[in-house]
Amino acid sequence: MSSKKLVVITGASSGIGKATAELFSKNGHPLLLIARRIELIEGFNLPNTLCKKVDVTDIDTLKNAIAAAEEKFGPVDCMINNAGMMLLGDIATQDPLEWKKMFDVNVLGLLNGMQAVLPQMKTRQSGTIINTSSIAGRKTFANHAAYCGTKFGVHAITENAREEAALYNVRMVTIAPGAVETELLSHTTSEEIKEGYEKWKKEMGEILNPVDIANAMWYAYNQPQGVNIREIVIAATKQQP
Repeated sequence: MSSKKLVVITGASSGIGKATAELFSKNGHPLLLIARRIELIEGFNLPNTLCKKVDVTDIDTLKNAIAAAEEKFGPVDCMINNAGMMLLGDIATQDPLEWKKMFDVNVLGLLNGMQAVLPQMKTRQSGTIINTSSIAGRKTFANHAAYCGTKFGVHAITENAREEAALYNVRMVTIAPGAVETELLSHTTSEEIKEGYEKWKKEMGEILNPVDIANAMWYAYNQPQGVNIREIVIAATKQQP
């Protein structure tokens, strides 16, 4: 059994979640990986890792998965709420179901992840919660209105929760990436918007790799417990907005 503490990662099947799982595993941490596509996370074959098929909008299933991991590896020391959806669209024409999907996963799913570990962290007077937001949680972009709403929410929720948890020595970190090479864009249904986004990425040249975000999370987590890196905004050098 690893002497390192348990780390939970939601949305672990690809992109930032996968890169973060590999980095934390390489550094000896036991993991609980959560995703809807369980065959992908099981395919990573990481040591000391429990893989669970969980929809983060289902808090009971999420709590049960965490309880199973804690029984095996001890208490959760770091919760990385990384599951997210980006469905870009114009509010005037976008399918309202797309708004609901994003708010369910990006906001309610994140709140579920926080509540699943926060009471125990407060009792232990230790722990770290890292929430994946976006630069779209700080400024707006064309066709991003509902998505920006969810990510502005992530920023507000994390900062508010940080203030409430500070006296209990529990840390909250917001990671706000710019454009990253992940599957996120593939969720968008408008081909025109997707093409425009891809064009924007090409104009920047190199955009961020998921490993860059994993490294930022690792940096924040590895500060002493008395040091809280509240927010990291990270983007490709050539990204302007």
